[in-house]
Amino acid sequence: MPFVNVKVIEGVFTSGQKQEMIAGITDAMVAVEGENLRGITWVVVEEVRSGDWGIGGQGLGTADIRGLQGRADLAPANG
Repeated sequence: MPFVNVKVIEGVFTSGQKQEMIAGITDAMVAVEGENLRGITWVVVEEVRSGDWGIGGQGLGTADIRGLQGRADLAPANG
């Protein structure tokens, strides 16, 4: 059975968005291995306390991530 653990900084995503993550990740697993995997795919979304997450030696908080959401310059390039 697949177990997928998703960690996000607290206060960034709504409950609805977390449910969308769970559904989308489950759908991705089913797309790879078939519908029989749906009922046995575990997805856990864990929130990490703001400031307890870092990248490049710098701590990140909720406000930092909210500032990055929707930025076009962070989207993958097409082509």
